[in-house]
Amino acid sequence: MNIQIYSAKKCFDTKKAERYFKERKIPFQSIDIHRFGMSKSVFESAKRCIDVEDMIDRKAKAYKDLYMDYIDEKKREGTLFENPALFRTPIVRNGKEFTLGYCPDVWKNWE
Repeated sequence: MNIQIYSAKKCFDTKKAERYFKERKIPFQSIDIHRFGMSKSVFESAKRCIDVEDMIDRKAKAYKDLYMDYIDEKKREGTLFENPALFRTPIVRNGKEFTLGYCPDVWKNWE
């Protein structure tokens, strides 16, 4: 099991997710998605499990700054990938499986 948590520093759900894995002594790697982004291959894999529209943080400052409400649906995916500040967090990865947000019911099956 190789858990990766794509996280944001100030995200409450990210802190809960990290605490969930720490309490169960499950090793994980935390990646600041707003700082480092996500590789294209990981993003493509994540899209298979999580809808792109769900990955967009509509409360983010970047959402308003980039006028995401007015961007064509086809271009939103590229805009999300190019602007990591738009990602909702945490995105938790275990191999080819991904979850968005705090999902202990799913994670207990990964143990």
